[in-house]
Amino acid sequence: MDITWDMFVETEVPKDELIISRTDLKGIITYANETFAHISGYEPEELIGKPHNILRHPDMPKRIFKELWDTIKAGDIWSGYVKNMRKDRGYYWVYAEVSGVYKDGKLVEYKSMRSWVPKEKRIQMQNFYDKIRLEDKENVRAVCYLDVDTYEKLIQKSQEQGKTPEKLLKSLLEK
Repeated sequence: MDITWDMFVETEVPKDELIISRTDLKGIITYANETFAHISGYEPEELIGKPHNILRHPDMPKRIFKELWDTIKAGDIWSGYVKNMRKDRGYYWVYAEVSGVYKDGKLVEYKSMRSWVPKEKRIQMQNFYDKIRLEDKENVRAVCYLDVDTYEKLIQKSQEQGKTPEKLLKSLLEK
């Protein structure tokens, strides 16, 4: 269970912007354009050398990334919709095209070009990915509202027990 406070803040990719990155064959970022840095909330130098999956949003089904890797390792172009997590734990949606970069016929890196996604498509994909995560028995998203007294008791109890609020909730639910 992960409690996050900024998870509902969406950053919309501008229609006229293109997010571009390159990675080595293991998915480590070797290039990030300014648009990528700006939209993700990172500085370019914070992205370089990091695994691309630092942006993985927990709403994304594992199955989608398996398909992506299987496709690009087979030498094909993968395209699809991805919900990424920003540095501040907000999110943004992109339409991504990922493919290999070849030098003298040898695969040397991967490139990804990502663009804006219409709101209707973002809603459709969120519902579709929720369904996949449920089918695959992955974590599912749940939102609840607590009255202030209950919330403060949760925070106090978690501090007393030296646990994060999410670990305390999980232990209470397992009883």
